Amino acid sequence: MTEFELKFQIDPSHQAAVEAAVARGRSYRTRLRARYFDTADGALAAHRIVLRLRKEGGTWVQTAKAPTDGPLQRHEHNFELPPMGAREVPLPRIDRHDGTPVGDLIVKVLRQAGHDPAALELVPLYGTDVWRTTREMRTGDALVELAFDRGEVRSGDRTHALCELEIELKHGSPQSMLELAQRWRNRYGLWLDTVSKSARGERLANGIQHGPPTKAVQPSLKGDPSGPEVFRAVLNTCLAQILPNASEVAAGSQDAEHVHQLRVGIRRFRTALREMSDFAPQIDSAWELALVDAFRALGLRRDREHLRQSVQPQIEAAGGPPVAWQHAADVPEPADVVRSADFQTVLMDLVTASLPTEATEATDDAPEEAPPARKLLRKRLAKLHRQVVRDGRRFEALESTAQHRVRKRLKRLRYLGEFVAPLFGRREAKRYLKELEPAQDALGKHNDDAVAIAAYRQHAAHDGRAWFAVGWLSARQPDDAVECRKALDKIAEARPFWKRP
Repeated sequence: MTEFELKFQIDPSHQAAVEAAVARGRSYRTRLRARYFDTADGALAAHRIVLRLRKEGGTWVQTAKAPTDGPLQRHEHNFELPPMGAREVPLPRIDRHDGTPVGDLIVKVLRQAGHDPAALELVPLYGTDVWRTTREMRTGDALVELAFDRGEVRSGDRTHALCELEIELKHGSPQSMLELAQRWRNRYGLWLDTVSKSARGERLANGIQHGPPTKAVQPSLKGDPSGPEVFRAVLNTCLAQILPNASEVAAGSQDAEHVHQLRVGIRRFRTALREMSDFAPQIDSAWELALVDAFRALGLRRDREHLRQSVQPQIEAAGGPPVAWQHAADVPEPADVVRSADFQTVLMDLVTASLPTEATEATDDAPEEAPPARKLLRKRLAKLHRQVVRDGRRFEALESTAQHRVRKRLKRLRYLGEFVAPLFGRREAKRYLKELEPAQDALGKHNDDAVAIAAYRQHAAHDGRAWFAVGWLSARQPDDAVECRKALDKIAEARPFWKRP
């Protein structure tokens, strides 16, 4: 069985209203007490596998969950234990999941870690105690379950309070479920959260509040996929980076790397929107606008921190005066950006777009078949490569806006190359992408200085000491532009990996 559900965090001002809304009609309130297990060396958690024993009312249920290809879908298998005494507490057994996808994966993972599944000793790590209010309802052609959870996760003497809404598809159309979820999100100002109760428990057990930043990975592409299949695989990969980092930022993480990786995920998907638009006719132009707004708003904090921590120390080391970069009222909190209605709406739209299209009967009016994916991707890569090489040769002569455009094209070339590397040869693609790195670094530094010059020039309106930084940074721009051109020249020598037969 594959589980598909969305989990939302709720602003405290709306928690009572959400609980009351779920409790309408034929609803049920149940106490759920669970314990989570793993090997002593964390073999299951290392592969994001969850093994849980939970008492649901008077019944014990053992559940195993494991990730699938989709960022919000998981393999799940539940095993209801036979009745036992009120004070009896069962022990987990791996063989209860034999013959299921998640059970097979557990056995594989355990053996890889050097464990014998038949003689395995599992240890309890953390637990949850939750009062759940549930209600099933039909929406469109789907049956969904609404679950309002209030309680806590506990590990030793550490606790984390829970108050969240889960919307799970029981059967029917995922699109119908997502339409319902969007309505609830709009009505109560909810925001998506991908941090499961088990992940909360692991963090408590390890004494940490937030998980590590999630970096990009290549999409899973096999054989000769169609254009829509390529786009959907890329979208899923981007969501797998965007959603976890967005969850951490929305939860108040002050780690700059969470914001950075969220912005990387957004930029990567914007590349997919631009370069693969022929593969995804369902693209909504509003996505780009909302993503750009969020990307820029999140970048304001990064730019301010770069000025304070990197640029200003260089200015003072060169003999310049101190300039105080305080927190500005016009720099929004990253959590507010991620929780905003516009950003959350586009996230929900992207989740919808990531789902496989429902099968439809062919008709005489069906559109012509799209060109093969590889052919179009070769054209896109070749065009970006030519543009970067052409403009690189005259980089110093370009206006600042045109120089910035070269940097954006170089990033798109890199991301598109990473996306499609499995289609043309990973080794050759890795070699080519490695050749782009010096130019990426040089253009990144050049752009950071341009941004800093603009910021110091604006700051000089009320603090004349900032003019020193404007002059000092401007004086080194020509030399930096030469370094950018030299680095870009080397790209012309790189062997395009997509030209292989």
